[in-house]
Amino acid sequence: MNISLYDVSVWVLPIVIAITFHEAAHGFVAHRLGDNTAFQLGRVSFNPLRHIDPFGTLILPGVLMLSHSPFLFGYAKPVPVNFRNLNHPRLDMVWVALAGPATNIILALAVALAFHALPLAPDNAAQWTADNLENAFLVNIVLAVFNMLPIPPLDGGRVAVGLLPRFLAWPLSRLEPYGILILVGLLILLPLVGAQLGLNLDVISAILRTMIGYVMRALLLLTGNA
Repeated sequence: MNISLYDVSVWVLPIVIAITFHEAAHGFVAHRLGDNTAFQLGRVSFNPLRHIDPFGTLILPGVLMLSHSPFLFGYAKPVPVNFRNLNHPRLDMVWVALAGPATNIILALAVALAFHALPLAPDNAAQWTADNLENAFLVNIVLAVFNMLPIPPLDGGRVAVGLLPRFLAWPLSRLEPYGILILVGLLILLPLVGAQLGLNLDVISAILRTMIGYVMRALLLLTGNA
């Protein structure tokens, strides 16, 4: 796969901004709800270097891209939150988890509105600006939808742990150390095994693509781009 300097220039900024705002939002909401852990460690910040994980943000997505994976994903350094410090630990854990995906949806909404300003861009920068906006729109929606999968340590998993009855929340929360391995299995290994058996086992990717499509169409309609 040939990746040009232009490709890098129109993907890096959208990805870095989406990840940075996502993680900073978790820390900010945790701080507002009583836990200062992330704030004291400097993680309530728009400095991307504080949030980028070398493996999860750079190496893993790169390997998946080069191997033509059916679905591309990665992760940043998790924002440290001591849920026991929150004012209402179980409920506030839900708000902290939702803060990241909600921020990405707000960013995607802002980008969709910015599409209307493209005619104002200089001719020599119009295509580059358009590509950045399109990629930012896609990246923020993918990040929001992907993170709402109900598998800890993803945000959707923590939302589920906070809302489910304790007898269901407890076993789900114990999956957190294995969450990334479960995702790799569902998104990469299972489709590969299915392909060898002549079966389509790429179910999770199909669900994600469908949900991403719904969200994209809704935001485009809402902002007058449909």
